[in-house]
Amino acid sequence: MTSDTPDPFDPERSVGYLTKRVYQLARIGLEPVFADEEVTHVQWSALMALHHGVGGTAAELARHLCHDTGATTRIVDTLEERGLIERCRCTEDRRVVRLSLTEAGREVTARCKVKVIGQWNEWLADWSPEEVERFVGDLLRLRNKLETVA
Repeated sequence: MTSDTPDPFDPERSVGYLTKRVYQLARIGLEPVFADEEVTHVQWSALMALHHGVGGTAAELARHLCHDTGATTRIVDTLEERGLIERCRCTEDRRVVRLSLTEAGREVTARCKVKVIGQWNEWLADWSPEEVERFVGDLLRLRNKLETVA
């Protein structure tokens, strides 16, 4: 929240702090899901991006994940070594290397997705569908605004 008053910072009223804290707690809560599949949260994020057609190249994936290209290359290397993604040279431009999920990658992504959805449904079990929809709408609005300045 923004305010013109000189009151001291209150993390419990800070959009930035609360957003970060929810993200941190969700990552911790989802660790068992990813551990079962022997992937990290960021690896699963990369798999989901590819599943949804985002990040067709390592550079695009890095931008989507908000990671530097070196870190993203290491993620891609690991996922490729595990047989979850594959690199394929573009036939129109041999300099471009496209990323895609393998069958094993699609299977891991699907299994994790079901478990992640189940976990979020459990966390939001006492929210009404209208509350969830409003919250998602507010998050989308904030994300869209931030994407215009990032």
